[in-house]
Amino acid sequence: MSDLAQPGLYHSHRAVRLDTILRFRWLAALGQLVAIFIVAQGLDFEVPIIPCLTVVGISAALNLTLQTVFSPVHRLDPPFAALLLAINIAELAALLFLTGGLQNPFSFLFLAPVLISATALPTRYTIALGLLAALCALVLGFFHLPLPWDNDDPLVLPRTYMIGVWLSIVLALGVTSLYAFQVTEESRKLSDALAATELVLTREQHLTQIDGLAAAAAHELGTPLSTIFLISRELEKLTQGVDQGGPHLDEHVVADLKTLREQAQRCRDILSKITQLSSSGAPIDRMPLSLLIEESVAPHREFGIAIKIRIAVTGSAEPVGMRNPAILYGVGNILENAVDFAKSAVEVNAWWNDERVEIVISDDGPGIPPDLLKRIGEPYLSRRPPGEEGAGEHRGLGLGVFIARTLLERTGAKVLFNNLVFPDHGAVVSIVWPRERFERREEQGLSGTGT
Repeated sequence: MSDLAQPGLYHSHRAVRLDTILRFRWLAALGQLVAIFIVAQGLDFEVPIIPCLTVVGISAALNLTLQTVFSPVHRLDPPFAALLLAINIAELAALLFLTGGLQNPFSFLFLAPVLISATALPTRYTIALGLLAALCALVLGFFHLPLPWDNDDPLVLPRTYMIGVWLSIVLALGVTSLYAFQVTEESRKLSDALAATELVLTREQHLTQIDGLAAAAAHELGTPLSTIFLISRELEKLTQGVDQGGPHLDEHVVADLKTLREQAQRCRDILSKITQLSSSGAPIDRMPLSLLIEESVAPHREFGIAIKIRIAVTGSAEPVGMRNPAILYGVGNILENAVDFAKSAVEVNAWWNDERVEIVISDDGPGIPPDLLKRIGEPYLSRRPPGEEGAGEHRGLGLGVFIARTLLERTGAKVLFNNLVFPDHGAVVSIVWPRERFERREEQGLSGTGT
């Protein structure tokens, strides 16, 4: 439960829709046509119109071919998506060669294909496209046709300035691509982690529904089973009377009646046990705070770690909340992490008043490292080295904590992570609800609403 998934578990194979790249290419072609028209007609500069229109026409023809052959929703594998972006870079380089090279202010458009790759394609393709764009920019710094300009006052830029332009393009490629990649990767991790959270919550909800169905079955089956038991017992008595004063019945019939009565009694006993589990209605419908803590602690008592429960009895009545799968999973997961990191003991303290309900879980382990303390609860943040699943002393603090924190916060709780004050050592997790939210009858954890 601590590490329900690893970062690569939910990452699907990266693929870009063809329609996405085609829209980008059509937008680029339209912008290039507008720029050529404005420079040639609006500014009256000499532009090699035919070669420029040829490059744009080739780009448009490729777009039309791809739209004809493939469906717009077709997803491209990363190599083919990278190839189309490389073609975009080559087309831009051709246009810049015809219109002044790096002297052309549109040379910074080399950034666009690389940024798209950084957000949608694996890192190796982004690096390859970045190197291609840098190489094209370097060649254009030395080889290009004159910049369309006023013939009476030609623009001449010094070589040092052109080197600076090239360096700025290369740096912009690296910095913006890295930033875009990190932002996209964080968003992808968060999306995958939230998907895992919903799966866990769905599973816990199913378990709760099964619990409720069991109680309903015990109630509904009680009456017919009682009837079957009574009839079978009366038939058994009747057969005994027949044997004593009348014809002897087949011994198989007598044995079957006895078996029927015994099995009916067995079913009644099983249903009685199920009914006793919900004698107060708490495990099925509502449960007091003490029962919630005991149910969360029970699965973790057999791991050699002493778990001490301390419940402060206050003047107000004990809070009773819904049997919420989100709360049970969240508290249970934090308890599991405490048991994993503890050396010998874990403490669970609870108290309440008229305004708030608080559960504090602490252990005597090494505590949370300072570099992780401020980031605890982020998805895929773990101290367990890769490739050591289930091994080693320290396990967890990864996706499981993120799921637990997310589920608890959906129920209205505020989850705080800290360390014990020196000379004590160990981690402390405080879970605090407004009492009104804790006792609310709606299933907050299943509603999907945030806090």
